[in-house]
Amino acid sequence: MHKDKVIALCASVSHYKYLFDIQKELRLLGYTVIIPKIAYLMKRNNNFDVSFYKTWYRNKSDYKKKTQLMKAHFREILKSDAILVVNFEKNGVPGYIGGNVLMEMTLAFHYKKPIFIYHAISEELSLKEEIYGMQPVFIDEDLSKIKKKIH
Repeated sequence: MHKDKVIALCASVSHYKYLFDIQKELRLLGYTVIIPKIAYLMKRNNNFDVSFYKTWYRNKSDYKKKTQLMKAHFREILKSDAILVVNFEKNGVPGYIGGNVLMEMTLAFHYKKPIFIYHAISEELSLKEEIYGMQPVFIDEDLSKIKKKIH
């Protein structure tokens, strides 16, 4: 078992509904799993409508909430042994990874933490050069591939 190993999940907010099943699977493999705090709120409210939570789209002064959410998850990434990017299709782009997740990956990369990516990314993704440059491990939905890299 890997009880001492911590994996932080990183995903576009539109993919947060998938994090709980992945967390459950990783826990069965013996990992401690960190999910962004807002995902728990979304689950509790049974409301995964992204626009409901991203109030800064309607009120620019709410960007301070975005700042707080980013800093909070950055702290969790620093406490983790690795990150798993959970990337499903978004806006017609398979394996979507956006700017915020790229920043989380950059933090993990800088601190030499393994970066795992759940699905392959689209060759159309504008950030593909930076993503590939971080040398992530694409696991193709096979969570057991993580244990080969962190033990």
